[in-house]
Amino acid sequence: MKILLLGKGGQVGWELQRSLAPLGELIAVDFDSTDYCGDFTNLSGLADTIRAIAPDIIVNAAAHTAVDKAESEPELARTINALAPAILAQEAQRLGAWLVHYSTDYVFDGSGTAPWTVTSPTGPLSVYGQTKLEGEEAIGASGCKHLIFRTSWVYAARGGNFARTMLRLAKERDRLTVIDDQIGAPTGADLLADVTAHAIRTALQRPDVSGLYHLVAGGQTSWHGYASFVVDFARQAGVDIKVAQEAILPVATSAFPTPATRPNNSLLNTEKLQQTFSLTLPHWQTGVARLLTEIL
Repeated sequence: MKILLLGKGGQVGWELQRSLAPLGELIAVDFDSTDYCGDFTNLSGLADTIRAIAPDIIVNAAAHTAVDKAESEPELARTINALAPAILAQEAQRLGAWLVHYSTDYVFDGSGTAPWTVTSPTGPLSVYGQTKLEGEEAIGASGCKHLIFRTSWVYAARGGNFARTMLRLAKERDRLTVIDDQIGAPTGADLLADVTAHAIRTALQRPDVSGLYHLVAGGQTSWHGYASFVVDFARQAGVDIKVAQEAILPVATSAFPTPATRPNNSLLNTEKLQQTFSLTLPHWQTGVARLLTEIL
C-alpha cells in the first residue's frame, strides 16, 4: 500500500509521519519539497504529484492556518484551503484512492454552549472558516472515498504552542490575563495522528465509513482554564513560576481584538467518531500533562 502525506512539516504532519509509517510505503512531501510538488498554490503541480505516485491513500495535513492573516489574503487562503483540496479529491476519485483531510470548528458560528455535531448548521465567521468549509464541500461533492476530521485547539510539543507561551509569561510576569469566554478542548497533534492511522485501517476494510467526523480530546475548558492548568502543573513540577495562581485573571475576548473573529464555542461532539471506529478519546488534561512532561 502506498500513502502520500502532504504537509509533512506541520504539527499534525510531523506526527503523521510517525503514525502512518507502519501502514505501508509512506511518501511525505511539503511545500518546499524538490522530488514532488507539495506546493498548494501550484494546483497543476499537485495533480501531477498524485498522478506520478498513484497512492492508495492521500493524507492532507497542509492548510493556510494563519487565521488573522487570511483576512487580508483571502484568495491565497481559498487556493490552499479549498481549491487545492478539490484537486486532491478529484485525483483521489480518479484513482479510487482514499483522501484524509482535516478541517476545523471555525466552520461554525460559535454560538451556544452545546457541542457541535457533524450535522449542525455551519456559519463561519472568518475567511479561514469559510475557506475550510469550501474545502470540505469540494471533497464531499467529488464523490471520492474520504475521511474529513474537524478538530480544534491543536497543539504539539514541536514548535510554538499556547502552553509554551503561558509558561514563558508566567516566569516573567506578576499578572496574566487570559480569555475565559471561549471554550474548547485542547487536542494534541499526536492524538490526531494516532486516530487517523486507526481510522485508515478501518476504512480500508469498510468503505461505508467514508464521511465527516469530529475529532478532539475529551472534556472542555476555556483558554483561562487551560492556562491555569499549565501553570499549576509546572509549579508542582518544580518550575520557577513568578505569577501567583490567583493572579491569572479571566477576561473577555473583547480584551484582545483580532482581525478575524474567533468562535466562542469550539466544542465538537465526537460520538460519531467514537462509535464508528470503536475509540475512547482521552480527556484534554491527559494530553496536555504529557506535553508538559515532555517540554519542562
